[in-house]
Amino acid sequence: MAKGLGNIMKQAQQMQQKIARLQQELEGREIEAAAGGGMVTAVVNGKQQLLSVKIEKAVVDPEDVEMLEDLVTAAINEALKKSQEMMQQEMGKVTGGMSLPGLF
Repeated sequence: MAKGLGNIMKQAQQMQQKIARLQQELEGREIEAAAGGGMVTAVVNGKQQLLSVKIEKAVVDPEDVEMLEDLVTAAINEALKKSQEMMQQEMGKVTGGMSLPGLF
């Protein structure tokens, strides 16, 4: 019985190492999303950090700041959504589809 527990612990440590490597790899990946037909573009990394926002001059209207705010919000939210989906897909490869709460 102790030998079985040792194997489980070893497998858990290996999975933990794979997850740590994946987290580092995902931090280096960039995910881009746009809103307003490409007028606003947001780039995030695999750790859900906003890296940049690009706004085309044509969408900057001092009389309609609210529209620009909405486009920026939409682009960032879409980029974060894509990043989360990519992270879940990659994590599923490491964990064999097991859900491990609290990892991300």
